[in-house]
This record gives sequence, structure tokens and C-alpha cells, in this order.
Amino acid sequence: MNVMRWSFVIAYYNEATFLSDTIASLAAQSVKPFRLILIDNGSNDGSAAIARALTARLDGIESLHLTEGKPGKIHALETAMPYIDTDFVAFGDADTWYPPDYLARAQAAYDADGAALVAVMAVDVPAPPDGRAARRKRFWRSVVAAKLWPKQTHTGGFGQTFRTRAFVAAGGYTHRRWPYVLMDHEVMQRVLKLGRAAYPPDLWCIPSPRRSDRRRVRWTLGERLLYHLTPFAAKDWYFYRFLAPRLEKRRLTHLNLREKPWEKL
Repeated sequence: MNVMRWSFVIAYYNEATFLSDTIASLAAQSVKPFRLILIDNGSNDGSAAIARALTARLDGIESLHLTEGKPGKIHALETAMPYIDTDFVAFGDADTWYPPDYLARAQAAYDADGAALVAVMAVDVPAPPDGRAARRKRFWRSVVAAKLWPKQTHTGGFGQTFRTRAFVAAGGYTHRRWPYVLMDHEVMQRVLKLGRAAYPPDLWCIPSPRRSDRRRVRWTLGERLLYHLTPFAAKDWYFYRFLAPRLEKRRLTHLNLREKPWEKL
């Protein structure tokens, strides 16, 4: 009997348009069994019903449906924390397509490098995944950026996987510690104190390109440059003393991730 080694966590809010494709890509994973944890964060477009219908007969996937009424992605992710008890945990987005070998490639990296490897990260690529733009992005993130800045994160919450023991020890996603955007970068700052991360060139996913205006969900160019220049030993200062007050002043909280400006176009 195969041992369940993975949990895959997706928090969603009004994702009826994309959720079915995302779940279909997870249903096709070559690594099974695994636990699929889906957290409805107050959807009113039928997303929760779609999620339950699509997972009702999935083979080799243990589906867990949770509800978090408090608005905000980080509240939804916190709701999932008590149910993450497998060796590894992957976090994804409800508008992202994952290739069938996604979990298999991440697991191979963990098994090859041992306990010191606490995070394996995917690169987000545009379709087609073997096109010139996708190959260029994979090379830059996996080969160049990951080597220049090994103690930083180079991917978003759509493509993060962790060794669960390290993720839980670091505190996981928590509103109390970080209620702002860029929470995927902040949590990596804590996890990387416990080990190192890898960016395999063959580990990728394809997020929806719908969010073209990112002013409400990202940092400034100066803040990003300082992030790269700040030594890892000073990253706590960077996040909690420098960046957090600036994000708070601009009201860049994780609630902004719920905004869907493309629906108004």
C-alpha cells in the first residue's frame, strides 16, 4: 500500500471560472495517494459546489473541504494548518495548471537531498511551457537567481512546497505575524532559517495571466532591490522593521488579493 506523503493546499475565493481546470490537473498527478485540502474563503459564485462535485470521485486523492468565513487568504491558509501532517506540503492557487509530474519532481528533489532541503520551489511559466519565453524564465529563476540569492524566494504562493516538519516549526502562514501581501516571501524568510531551498529547472506550473495590474499586491522597485541586497542575517529587520510599516501605510494587506480588477474590464 502506498504511503500518503503529500498534502496539496488551495485557498479560493470566487474561482468558478478556473477551479475546474486546476483540480483536473491535480487529479492527473502521477504521485498518489495525496490529500487535497480546499478552503473556501466565502465564495458566492458556486465555487464551493464545483469543488465538491469535482472531487467526489477522484481516485487516489483524499479530499478535505474546509470553510473560512473571515475574509483574506492568510486566514484561509491558517484554517488548513491543523490538517497538514504529511511529509510534504504544496501550496497552490485556484487559477493555476500543474503538470502531471509536478509532485513527483518535487518529491524526487526532497528524497535526493535529505533533511537539509526544506523547500522545493516551482517556476511560473507562460504557455506553452516549452516555448522560448518559458525556457528563458526557467533558466533565470532556477539557474541564475537561485544561485545568486540562495536564501531568498523566487516564486509565489502558486508554486511553493515545503518539508512539513520545517514549515510547521517555522510557524507556517499566520495572520498574527504577517497580515500583508508578499506573505509567500515572508514565510520563506522563516523557513530558510531551518535549511535550504531548491529550484529544479523541470519543476514549473502555469498560473493564469489575468492580473496585469499588480500595484495593489506588490512592493516597489526600491523595496525589491533592497530585499535582494539585504544579507540573510538582516532579513528580519527588512521584513518586520522596514517593509511591514511601509506596506501598512499603503494598505497593502492580504485582503487585496481578493480584489479581481480584471472582472471590471
